Amino acid sequence: MPTLAERINDLLPQTQCTKCGYAGCRPYADAIACGEAPINRCPPGGAPGIVKLAGLLECEGLPLDPECGAHRPFEVAVIDEPHCIGCTLCIQACPVDAIVGASRLMHTVLPGWCTGCELCIPPCPVDCIVMVPVQPPREWLPGDAAVARTRYEARQARLAIHPESLRQPENPQDRSAAPAIPTPPPPDRQATVMAALARARARRAKGSET
Repeated sequence: MPTLAERINDLLPQTQCTKCGYAGCRPYADAIACGEAPINRCPPGGAPGIVKLAGLLECEGLPLDPECGAHRPFEVAVIDEPHCIGCTLCIQACPVDAIVGASRLMHTVLPGWCTGCELCIPPCPVDCIVMVPVQPPREWLPGDAAVARTRYEARQARLAIHPESLRQPENPQDRSAAPAIPTPPPPDRQATVMAALARARARRAKGSET
């Protein structure tokens, strides 16, 4: 018989966004089951998710905690590919391996696997990742959660055995070409990175003026 934490986890959206303040959906489920966390800290689940959790736990519903963020329609990450410098940081941050590419090569997001968690945005040094609504607009569905959970658990299992594979190593055109661990950029590469950073800062400054 499933534990209470497992039943709670089944109701969570499995985006692994960490907006609840925990390291993923299962840690949040564990905290709820232990009475250490309220049921209203999951923006992707929104009000419907809170209602489901309240029904399972036979407790009163709560409004979504605004400190965790707002509920929004389903969005996916998109990389501005001409500005991508191939640093692999977004690949390492993605909890479901939805970004492909290799060191020093352009990366791209696979929209069918993206959970909209936004974890790839903060580490991007050139600010070339944005969130866009899926088309046609829709909400995150139980089928999406099932796929995301399968991919997340597969990634976690891989990392438990091969922690050095904290990345999506394959270049889609050559799956044996990428190194196991991204290596520091050589001097000329460093110059390219710094130039890209300068361009990103200029874009942000221009955007703040409008």
